[in-house]
Amino acid sequence: MTTFPVSASILSEKDLGRFIIEKYNLNESFECKLYRTGVNHTYFISNATEKYVVRVYCHNWRSKTEIIEELALLKVLKDNNLPISYPIPDKNEELIQEIKAPEGIRYVVLFSFAKGEKVRFITNENCFTVGSIMANIHNVTANKKINRVNYTSDILLEQSYNYLKSFFSEELNEMKFLKETGHKISKVFAENSLSENQKGIVHLDIWYDNFSINKENEITIFDFDNCGNGSLILDIGYFCKQLFFIEQDKNQYESKVKSFIDGYKQFRPLSEQEIKLIPEAGASIFIFYLGVQAQRFDWSNIFLTENYFKMFVGRIKTWLDYYKNKKINCD
Repeated sequence: MTTFPVSASILSEKDLGRFIIEKYNLNESFECKLYRTGVNHTYFISNATEKYVVRVYCHNWRSKTEIIEELALLKVLKDNNLPISYPIPDKNEELIQEIKAPEGIRYVVLFSFAKGEKVRFITNENCFTVGSIMANIHNVTANKKINRVNYTSDILLEQSYNYLKSFFSEELNEMKFLKETGHKISKVFAENSLSENQKGIVHLDIWYDNFSINKENEITIFDFDNCGNGSLILDIGYFCKQLFFIEQDKNQYESKVKSFIDGYKQFRPLSEQEIKLIPEAGASIFIFYLGVQAQRFDWSNIFLTENYFKMFVGRIKTWLDYYKNKKINCD
């Protein structure tokens, strides 16, 4: 019987573990365990004293060139002593492995493990630290480009809307809202031309799920899979928007967002023009990730329903409404 073709697969923990042990000269005490299947698949490989992260990129999600660019960025950040998870070379000094999965070639990278825990409700001190780290990353990446996506309004807003059209009727009020909001945000971005030093390479996904906090309150940032080129304010806006929905008590939110901005401004200037763009920046990335969920229905099918979509768009509307007559708290 001919094996039926597949569009996505989950690699065997046991066999992936053997593959990594052989490629990286690890000893036989290491054990590989699946951690999460998502946009990419994540495994942990560890023994009693050491732990690493194995990322298995989904087939056709990232080109080899895009991965090379991501890893080159991580090397630059590591060389600048920034607290990030970084790629580990194999016994031949190669950073990228290729595995022939049923659906086609999948790329594999071994990363250092970010020690600590993910913490949903972070302190003011944590927010200050995240702001400081982000500013220092931006100090390295400002006015630079990599051979990856340019996060323009077309990519963040228009392309995302087009992906969503395959799943939801354009007659839905939420779709009408996204279309109208996309046009408004595009206009605001076009009217606020930022300097080259206010643009550069962005992470685009810094929130509590992508950093670890250890017992000494040290923070390590990871998952640069969405890095690309764009206005640096995108990273700031996204963190603020995530914090907004985590902190139901808006007095707590206001206090923590101020700590975050204070931490950022201690290491990098933030203009009044950039601060005013935070609401639009945060909303644009939430719209972008809605588009990713539609684009990657192989992953999102367990939650991307009309009810979920309405809830998610409602969050975008609540965020923008909050800042209609209010400024970002940074004084």
